[in-house]
Amino acid sequence: MRLIPAIDIIDGQCVRLSKGDYNTKKVYNENPLEIAKQYEAHGIEYLHLVDLDGAKASHIVNHKVLEEIATKTSLKIDFGGGLKTDDDLRIAFESGAGQITGGSIAVKQPEVFKNWLSKFGADKIILGADANNEKIAISGWLEESDKELIPFVADYMKDGVSYVICTDIAKDGMLQGPSFDLYKKMLAQLPGVKLIASGGISTFDELPKLAELGCEGTIIGKAIYENKISLKQLENYIINSTK
Repeated sequence: MRLIPAIDIIDGQCVRLSKGDYNTKKVYNENPLEIAKQYEAHGIEYLHLVDLDGAKASHIVNHKVLEEIATKTSLKIDFGGGLKTDDDLRIAFESGAGQITGGSIAVKQPEVFKNWLSKFGADKIILGADANNEKIAISGWLEESDKELIPFVADYMKDGVSYVICTDIAKDGMLQGPSFDLYKKMLAQLPGVKLIASGGISTFDELPKLAELGCEGTIIGKAIYENKISLKQLENYIINSTK
């Protein structure tokens, strides 16, 4: 299972929110590159970079941060937050993103999202399926849609989607553990999905459990910043899993 630390950006700084609420913003570091280099130094290969300014503005904003991390580390970066147009994607990929994540757009403008799958390739496009009570939530979680999580993902898998990041909003940033039951259900009902678990990771012991369930990756955010999980633990996990 891939370990994918998250860096969320507001005003060029590393922040974390709780349950996606901008009013809960906490700045952890003013230099995202510094954090990215720490991850790389501990053997981490992947990064989930979220442009929270972009999510609010509905277009890419922090592409310079993306470009700096992409050029000064070897991390494989998936980038999301407010990507709405082909031009946003072009900027993201030119700035060094290996993959992009589309969430709200997949709900509100399915034709645009499907076009991205065929234009850029399904391996480069991650479906962001964020859910509250198994209903898809959009617009930085400010809106709940009427779409049921599992049928929503299943429909997009017919269009070629394989990578899916699922965040259970009730868990995000709360450090109370991830949604094991939800992920188990998704993996049972969506054969072939490359499911990336996100939200609520609070202790190192949860990681092997997610791997055992069959998650392809897991995104770890606040648990690292709050020293609930150490980079040394992640480094050892990576070393042991490649033996």
